[in-house]
Amino acid sequence: MLRLRPYNSNDAEQIMSWSKDETAFYKWTAGVLGDYPLSKETFSAVTNLMAFTAIDDNEIIGFFTMRKPKESFDELRFGFVVVDSKKRGKGYGKKMLQLGLKYAKEIYGAKKVSLGVFENNESAYHCYKAVGFQDIVLEETEMYHVLGEDWKCLELEIQL
Repeated sequence: MLRLRPYNSNDAEQIMSWSKDETAFYKWTAGVLGDYPLSKETFSAVTNLMAFTAIDDNEIIGFFTMRKPKESFDELRFGFVVVDSKKRGKGYGKKMLQLGLKYAKEIYGAKKVSLGVFENNESAYHCYKAVGFQDIVLEETEMYHVLGEDWKCLELEIQL
């Protein structure tokens, strides 16, 4: 049974091992944590966020963070969402996000959760849509310059 627990630094190496190349790495980090490949010490910056590890039978399956984009807990923002590359396509991402949404609502009283996903990360986008996230049209599309290309970031949110 999939469950969430607080992230601890012993999880870092395994989570970072899921990014087999730069493209995979930047799809879930946007380079915000640093350049590929990250060190365990650099990855430790996630401890400043509400970071969670998803486990199934004590095996690490996924990781994500939550943060407050504003002062109140009315809205939380998911970030750095990633699932073990060997476990993708099996519903773990969807279940992990559902548990995260339940936590956001029941523990923090959030009314909305938002996130961003790169347009070229179709599997993650479809996972978010399957959970119930809806596309949000912003006045200005957020763009990241990654690996010599401009990557368009799509904005999604879900009302709780």
